[in-house]
Parts: sequence; C-alpha cells; structure tokens
Amino acid sequence: MRVFVSEAFPKRIPRILYRRFFEKIMDLSKKGIRKERVQLESTAPRMGKRFGVSLLRVLMYLLIATATSGICLAAGSYQGMIDNAPDITDASISPLGYASFVYDSSGNQIQKLSSVEGNRVSMDIKNIPENMQHAIVAIEDSRFYDHNGVDPHGMIRAFAVMLSSNFAESEGASTITQQLLKNNVFTEWMYESRIQRIKRKIQEQYLAVQLEKSLKDSGQNPKDVVLENYLNTVNFGSGAYGIQTAAQTYFGKDAKALTLSECAVLAAIPQNPSKFNPKLYPEKNAQRMKTVLDYMLTQGYISPESYKDALNDNVYARIQEKESAVVNDTEVYSYFIDELINQVKHDLMTQKGYTEDQATNAIYNSGLRIYSTEDSSIQKIMEDEFSKAENFPAGTEVNLDWALTVDKKDGTRVNYSREMLQQYYQENLNPDFNLYFGSPDEAQLYINDYKSHVVEPDDTVVAERTDFTPQPQACMTVIDQKNGHVVGIIGGRGKKTGSLTLNRATGAYRQPGSTFKIPSTYGPALDQGVVTLGTPENSKDTTYKDGIEQGTGELDPGTMTVREAIVQSNNVIAIKVIQAITPATGFEYLSKLGFSSLVADPAYDESESLALGGITNGVNDLELTACYAAIANGGTYIRPVFYTKVTDNKGNVILENNTMAKQVFKPGTAWLLTNAMQDVVSKGTGTGFQLDSDIPVAGKTGTGDSDVDLQFVGYTPYYTAGIWAGYDSNKELSEECRGYIHTLWTSVMNRIHAGLDMKSFQKPDNIVQATICNKSGLLAGNGCEAVNEYFEKSSIPSDTCVQHKPTPAPQPSISPEEKDKEKEKEKEKEKEEENNSQQPDPENDEGLFDYPEDASGE
Repeated sequence: MRVFVSEAFPKRIPRILYRRFFEKIMDLSKKGIRKERVQLESTAPRMGKRFGVSLLRVLMYLLIATATSGICLAAGSYQGMIDNAPDITDASISPLGYASFVYDSSGNQIQKLSSVEGNRVSMDIKNIPENMQHAIVAIEDSRFYDHNGVDPHGMIRAFAVMLSSNFAESEGASTITQQLLKNNVFTEWMYESRIQRIKRKIQEQYLAVQLEKSLKDSGQNPKDVVLENYLNTVNFGSGAYGIQTAAQTYFGKDAKALTLSECAVLAAIPQNPSKFNPKLYPEKNAQRMKTVLDYMLTQGYISPESYKDALNDNVYARIQEKESAVVNDTEVYSYFIDELINQVKHDLMTQKGYTEDQATNAIYNSGLRIYSTEDSSIQKIMEDEFSKAENFPAGTEVNLDWALTVDKKDGTRVNYSREMLQQYYQENLNPDFNLYFGSPDEAQLYINDYKSHVVEPDDTVVAERTDFTPQPQACMTVIDQKNGHVVGIIGGRGKKTGSLTLNRATGAYRQPGSTFKIPSTYGPALDQGVVTLGTPENSKDTTYKDGIEQGTGELDPGTMTVREAIVQSNNVIAIKVIQAITPATGFEYLSKLGFSSLVADPAYDESESLALGGITNGVNDLELTACYAAIANGGTYIRPVFYTKVTDNKGNVILENNTMAKQVFKPGTAWLLTNAMQDVVSKGTGTGFQLDSDIPVAGKTGTGDSDVDLQFVGYTPYYTAGIWAGYDSNKELSEECRGYIHTLWTSVMNRIHAGLDMKSFQKPDNIVQATICNKSGLLAGNGCEAVNEYFEKSSIPSDTCVQHKPTPAPQPSISPEEKDKEKEKEKEKEKEEENNSQQPDPENDEGLFDYPEDASGE
C-alpha cells in the first residue's frame, strides 16, 4: 500500500520511525485486531498513560511556579534596592573635602586650610577648559553626551570583553555620572562585599538616570552639572583632589590656563592615581596621555595639528621643575591663623550647634571662605620683631622638652619624660638642677648621658621627641579699638615649628600686676564719682584684710592725688580706693570687660588684692589688651574678634561677627583714665614705652610677684597693644634683662605707626579743667600748692581750700653796722617821745595837770 507523507511532516524523520509507524497502523489481521481490542479494553495502559501525563503536568507546573517565584523575587529584590536607594540632590553630588580659604582685612588670600583629602578648590564649569572636559570624556565615557546616565552599549561591550577573555579581563562600563555617584554618594564602595557591590551597581544605574532627568527637569544642563562636580571631585594623585588643585600641584597655574598637553596629562591620572602619577611615573603617564590624545582625535575633539603639537610638548620637564621648586608642602600656620581657627570652631559649635568633629570637618573640608581681621603688614611686623635675637636679653637660654619611648628586651614598654630626666640629675648631680641650658648642644649632652643609664643594649628606641624653647619668652596682641578687630597677634619668640601649638597670648594665664589697678579700681571709682583724679589720699600704710599696718591719715608729705598714685603705681592708695568702692564692684566691672578666668568668691578674686592684680588664675594677654581697648574706645567694650564673616563655597553667610558694643565706663571716665595714663608714659613707670613720633601713648605697667611676670598695655588713638614678658616656668627675671619688654613693644608700635598722621585722644565736652589744691583736692585758695586738673563738670570741687596760710614776704637783709645805726635811731626816738610826754600842750592844757589850792586860801 502506498502511503503519501504529508508535507506537514518533518522531512528529516528517521526511516525506522516511519516503518514502525506504518507497521502499527497497517496491522489489520484478525490477530492484530484482537490485540488492539484487548489493549483498548484493558485499564492498565490507560492508568499508566494518565499517570505519565499527570507527572508531566506537575513537573511543568512546578517549573512554571518556580520560574514565576524567581521572577517575582528578583523583581521584588530589584524594587527593594531601588526603594532603598539614597536620596540625591545637587548638594549630595557635590564633592566632599573642599579646602577652605582665609582672607586678610584687605581681601587678600593668606591661608588655605585643608585635610589630606580635603584640598579641593571649587571651579565653575565655565572656568574649566574645553580641552580638559573633552579629555576626560574621551578617555572615561566617550558616549557621555549621548546617554541618559547609563550607557547600554558600554555595558554590552564590557560584558563581551569579559566573555572573550574567559573573565580574565574587564572593562569599565560605568559612566561619568555613575562614577560621580560612586565617589560622592556611595562613599564606602572600597569596603563592599560582592553582594553589596551588586546592590550598589543597581542603585547607581537607577540614580544616574534619575539624576540627569531631575537636573534636566529643573532647567539645568545635566551634562555640565555632572561634569563640573566630577572634575571637582576626582583624585589626581599627589594629594590633589579636584582639577584646580591638580593644576596648581603639577603646573603651578589655575585650571583655566591649562594647555592641551597638560589637560591630557591630568586626564590620564584618575583611572589609577598612583600608577599614572606624572611626578613619580612620567613614562606610564605619557603612555596613557597618548591614549587620551588618540581618543580625542578619533572622537573629533582636536585636530591632527593640535594632536601633534601636544605630543611634542615637553610637559614632563615643567612638572619636574615645579616639583623641585616645592620645598615643603606642610605649611605651619601663624599664631593668628591658630587663634582664628579656634574662634571659628567655637562659634560653629555655640551658634550653629555643630559637634566638635562637625566643626573641625567644616573648617578643613567644606570650602569655607573665612574673612579675617588680620592686617597682614602688622602681623608681619610682629613676627619680624619677635624673631630678632637682638630684641631679647643677651645670653638667652633654652628650655628642654623631651620624651622617650623604649621597648625593653623583656617585652615591656617604658616611657621617659623631661621630669624623670630632671629628677635623675637632681638626685645624682645637683638638687637645684633645672631644664634650662645655655644651648641645645649642652642640653643634648645631658640627654645622651641620661639615655646611657636607662637604655640597655638590647632595648629598642620606639620614639624620641626633643624640643628646645628659647627663654625668656614674650607675647603680644594688637587690637583696633574702634571695632574690636584683632589685627595682629604673636604667641612667642623665635621660629614657629607647628600649627595649633601653644599661643601664650591666648593660652597662658599670668598675673596682671598693677595693670589691674585701672580696670578694677580707679576706673570704677572715677565712674561712680567716689574719687576724682584730684582726690588726695595718704600713701602711708593702710589696714586691709591681708594685714598691712594702719597709717596716720594726716595731710603730710605722704599724701598724693589719685593721678599721682596712678603715675607712680602706688599700691597703698589702690587698696584704699578699692575699699571705698568695695571689691565686689571692682569684680563686676572686670566681668563686664570680658575677663573669663576670674573666680567669683570673696575668698578668691572678689577681694582687695584684686586692686593689685593678685588673682587666682591670672589673665591672658588677649583679654587684658581688649580691656584696655575698651578704655581707648571711650569706655565701650567690644569682644575681640578674629573674623568678620564666614561663607560656604557658594557664598552663603553661615557666621557673621556682628560685634555687640557694651558701655562699661562713661566716656568722661575713659578720657580721664587715658589722660592720667599718658602721664604714666611721659613721666611715670612707663617712660620706656614712648614712641619716636609725636603720637600720644597712654598705658599702664604691671609686675607680678617676685618679678616673674612683666606686663604693659598701651594705646594710641589708632591701636591698643598688650605685651607680656617672662619665663614659661615662672623663673624670676633679673634686673638687667627686664628692658626687653620696652624694646619689643616700641619696636613693633613704632613700625606700625610709621607714616600715620598725628592724632590726639578726643576729649568729651563734659570734661573741664580746674585749679585745685594739690593737698586737699579742693579749689586752690591763697597759700595752696595749686595744680591744674581735669574733671567731669559734675565732679568739680565746690569748696575752696582754707587749710593753708600765705607765707609772709621775706624781709630785705641789712649789714651789722646798719643794724647798730637802726638801734641808735630807735633809742633817740624813744627819748624824744619821753620828753614830749612831759610838756603840756599849749593849745589844750585843760585838765592836764591838777594843782592843789593853797591851804591859806590865798
């Protein structure tokens, strides 16, 4: 029988299958039919067939369910990753670690503040050369301007490279947008596990698309925003983060001035900043630089001529020249910058609620612009004068600061200190041994000798620190009293060797001595009308709580006026005046004048010793100078400030020093104090502080107990300057070396005032002059020792002194002969008067004589 095979059958079915098929369907014999009928009537085949079909269906259902569950699980996981992706804004993609900059009072940049990874300088995309933009795009993301944040072509290409190399090679598929997110949003990517990396990649791709979309929807150019932030973020090696810092680091120029070859050099770095560092590995960088230029040429960013010129440019020679010109990348901050950082940090914490770590991070990593009060010329003058050896006593000593750490052979670690070294020599050499030496070499001899006794041959020296500080020391602060601006500050002599080290002007608290008489005693007494400058006081001993013997209190040669007591710095009268106003009043005035270290307790600083500067903790030079600046400013106190404002890297003001003025003394009181302190400088204890010019100076000296501390605060109509001199260890200053405080103060102030116009202290209208008795303080009368004194109109004496009689006019001197003649004349005159008295007056003799009548009556 012929069988026609339909065209629907597959043409390549094997012949054996055809044969078996036709045998089966063509067996029409009785036996075949009977067999077929038995099979049809039998239930076993039917059950087997049904079971096979059911099993197949179950397996199929399980497969479908598993696949569906897997898809749902994957979709859910994907959605969960998307839902948990970080929120992004313009701020979140901005690079972390911008360097901050400090500007002086004239707007000049004077300091960069940055951490190791925080030295970026923000650059607008408009100031970044197109060659730099195109170089980065060409080598990092050639389809950057075409994709929407994710590049599918790049992903396929990277996957193909990986497959073709049997996973031995890989090619980056991340776009510039994704790299930006990785650096600034997913900042912990270096520590990811494989699962975390997959999750981050998914979120990164999703956010890249969302970022560019949101930037576009907000009207911005997404490519410009992304590229600007990317170029301000990436690591260019050698500690240079961001394109501007990289341009400065390698070529000493701004980014906007980069040439094509320089752009290609920099674009070659980010893939591996260590491997392609042009300073360390110029050959490797040159190979990748050529690749950058090749890509730029093939992608149409540069012409063949520019390509050739860039390759022929000896750019690496310029890099090496720049490298050799860099002496030290670690710059030591000035004393002014040290204190500026401290004040900004304090204000961020107290005014903005920052933690200490947040404030520190803001200063070094957030691109702040800090506008300081520093007058750079004044700061330089101070640094110059304090570095001159001739301005300090001859035979300067050095004070040793030393520490040693040793691992002993038994495994223990031992630390040795300067105190242990001193104790060793006190016990074994000299009980009076101290840590002052004539030179560093002399000190080193003692160090070496001590080490030979404590370090054994098998010991290991782990660390050793040796510092020498010249002694005696000094510090100084200069303030513009009109606004409280600190224009210059120096915390010690000699070369500054570290940043944020001891600043004696702010960190050392010393006894103010007699400089405290003005703000604690005479100022309050004048202000409250308790005394005038003409008030007389007995300068003999008085009684006070510390037990000085009582004086007579009579008007005698020991009496002097308050002005004279200020000029001569008399201690007894200062005690009497503070007794008159009470120590509590003096303490209150000092508190208003900004002193932060006083102890408000009668057992401590609220006592009569306040008048002499005998206080518990001492004061620092900055606060003492600010106090006198208030007097120079007409009695108005302004907290000393080191900056006027602080802005973020977008120019938004985050801190502003709106100085709050506080009237402590009346203007009349301030002027009277100033006038008296002019006499201190012209004829009193401060004559060594006169300036070379005619510009007037007012000020007050102070000496601590045992001549340990020397203080002077003086001011002109322009500036107030306070200075401290002494040993860090409270060693007594010898008489012959005390004059260096005059030398330093006048050297600085003479240079500061050079070329300034003559100016006087402005006298208030309510100040008048009167002639008074120098002994009684009343208006001068006949016989008084009269002086002219200034008063507020309301405090002029109303009474005239009557305690003193005029001295008789002296008689002319005569010779002995003339005296004898005078005596003879006196005698003759007496005789003549006697004779005349015995003769009656012829014109009137009635009753002159009474003669008796004759007894006879005749």
